[in-house]
Amino acid sequence: MSDRELDRRSLLKLGALGLGAAATGAITGCEGESSPPPTGRATGALADVRDGTELGRVPGSLSSPPAGLYADRPLETVRVGFVGVGGMGGAHVRNFLRIDRVEVRAICDIDADRAAEVASWVTEAGQADPSLYTNGERDYERLCQEEELDLVFTATPWRWHVPVCVAAMEAGKHAATEVPAAYTLEDCWQLVEVAERTERHCVMMENCNYDRPEMMVFHLAKQGLLGEILHAECGYLHDLRAIKFANDGEGDWRWWHSAQRNANLYPTHGLGPVANVMDINRGDQFAYLVSMSSPSRGLQEWAAANLPDSDPRKAENYVLGDVNTCLIKTVNGKTIYVSHDTNLPRPYSRIHMVQGTKGIFQGYPNRLHIEGVSPDHRWEAYEEVLERYDHPLWTELEERSAGAGHGGMDYIEDYRLVKCLLEGLPTDMNVYDAAALSAVGPLTEWSVANGSRPAEFPDFTRGRWRTNPSLEIVRA
Repeated sequence: MSDRELDRRSLLKLGALGLGAAATGAITGCEGESSPPPTGRATGALADVRDGTELGRVPGSLSSPPAGLYADRPLETVRVGFVGVGGMGGAHVRNFLRIDRVEVRAICDIDADRAAEVASWVTEAGQADPSLYTNGERDYERLCQEEELDLVFTATPWRWHVPVCVAAMEAGKHAATEVPAAYTLEDCWQLVEVAERTERHCVMMENCNYDRPEMMVFHLAKQGLLGEILHAECGYLHDLRAIKFANDGEGDWRWWHSAQRNANLYPTHGLGPVANVMDINRGDQFAYLVSMSSPSRGLQEWAAANLPDSDPRKAENYVLGDVNTCLIKTVNGKTIYVSHDTNLPRPYSRIHMVQGTKGIFQGYPNRLHIEGVSPDHRWEAYEEVLERYDHPLWTELEERSAGAGHGGMDYIEDYRLVKCLLEGLPTDMNVYDAAALSAVGPLTEWSVANGSRPAEFPDFTRGRWRTNPSLEIVRA
């Protein structure tokens, strides 16, 4: 077996030594050196991640992946139940109500008033009253068991993503989840195993895959106009201090991850579009990463200046470095830079750069250069090239997506999921993509805690990435 192809059997054999990078220093460039013993062993729920001793542990049976990309029978109607209908969950409900051949059958939320409010949108759209599930945090289990649904969609706090998806698939429903799909390797493996065993879709809803500039870059790349893609840079740069310390919504839970985890907590917005362009899991695969974090200052200073003395979060020790930097190497030798920056004052942006042998796209501000087409050594502005290179999905859905969240990309994301289910097609993003992208969180956490040592990605596809077909340019 190649050094870069550690599969689940290898990971299990590593046992208590955990992740491949923790147990195989020679594999990742530290020849003759064994894994150092854990220092300052962490305590609490995420101790296994921070010292690396359990990071490679995976659950369940060693099943074989399907021979091809999974597709279910076509559906006449997509009957959907929503679990978690706060900001993003509610936005998805509105999108689904705008898509033909969709029935919103059930709403689940711990806030009964909010569930009733969202249910009223369903009846206002001319559909029947949806069933309400508001009896505590685990009432989604009853929804999954009792309702006749095709899809369960969760937009809950992160710790519920995997339990809701698993409950849905075990009950014979397809599952869709907001990002990240999981934040431990064990949970990534659980999603893969349950999806394979139950033969259900498990889709991570990464809306940035459908943003207009990102889809234009995908369109360019698939036409060969950028040449061979060699390198990409991406990241999530968003001042979340007020959101993390809000007294409701994401403030109820998001701060906890910053207090407990020093990692790239939110990699998928930047990495999802780049992975699609680079054919990750479809001809190439993430091989390993290294990561480091800056000191943690932003949350402590914001809490000291803004929280009352009675708020226990004011005295919390936040371990998340203000800026996390990650470098990923793919099996085919390509490189990716990924950044996470959410604790310092800054306007919102996402790094988005794709570089090939014939051209380069640079985001924020969006601009393009194609050798032999663009003026020599000069950028062309995005507005100047959009009509020439726009992705057909955007040109065909622009009017229908108008007014939807994040400039319309949320609608296009939901539209594509429904279309794949109605037509019996493989979904644009599958459970292996959800696992690979989400794995960046725990892998960067381990790398940061272990002196930026390389951390190997598990092969969730167990070799199928070599033969899986590339994503295509699709139309509405």
